[in-house]
Amino acid sequence: MAVGVFDSGLGGLTVHQAIAARLPDLPLVYLGDNAHAPYGVRTADDIFDLTCRGVERLWAEGCDLVILACNTASAAALKRMQETWLADDKRVLGVFVPMIEALTERRWGDNSPPRQVAVNNVALFATPATVASRAFQRELAFRAVGVDVEAQPCGGVVDAIEMGDEMLAEALVTSHVEALLRRMPHPEAAILGCTHYPLMERAFQRALGPQVKVYSQAGLVAESLADYLTRRPQFLGSGAGGRYLTTGDPARVSGKATQFLRRPIPFEAA
Repeated sequence: MAVGVFDSGLGGLTVHQAIAARLPDLPLVYLGDNAHAPYGVRTADDIFDLTCRGVERLWAEGCDLVILACNTASAAALKRMQETWLADDKRVLGVFVPMIEALTERRWGDNSPPRQVAVNNVALFATPATVASRAFQRELAFRAVGVDVEAQPCGGVVDAIEMGDEMLAEALVTSHVEALLRRMPHPEAAILGCTHYPLMERAFQRALGPQVKVYSQAGLVAESLADYLTRRPQFLGSGAGGRYLTTGDPARVSGKATQFLRRPIPFEAA
């Protein structure tokens, strides 16, 4: 049995890489739905259907626990999946929880009333679908008071990353950051609310300035998964080594993944 990592494309590789570093003996199967990327401009129903299809493919690989390493899928599909679709012996986890825990400095199971937290002005950079869902603001409001969140939909960034055009991606990041700063001139923290965005983290930090703390999800998700598996060891297994699957063209996806992560990533057809 392995743990599955699902994303609409290449972005989830940042999470996969962090999990592999934190849990080197954990077998992982990665699935990128590159044929249908990006998810961030799709309808909620479309995202739900595609995400369910991807999770089912990972179940077929023996992954009873699947991480949705995609903020758009986590925002638009996860709650509906857990309430109406998920089998009792399977688990699907998203990437919002670790970020909210880090920002509010409280565990997910802490149901005490919302309280003041260290930061008051937060910039959220995410796909249009994630921004439209308001899932981040909704979950944050359950746990914190007095936090002003300014969300910037970052159209085009995922497309540029998936195409391997780093110069275009950097230019788009700069443009989106400038647009947000016109509305919130002095954010204290910035959330990179898409797992593609850590590939552009230096560009975000450069545009925001050194005074803004940038929260990137990969390490937080890996640490949260390690804790989850400690509490639920039944999802640990001794499956095969890591595999990388894609609904797109394996050769093209392998090339783009290798370009961004600076190491060979051999994808197979899903």
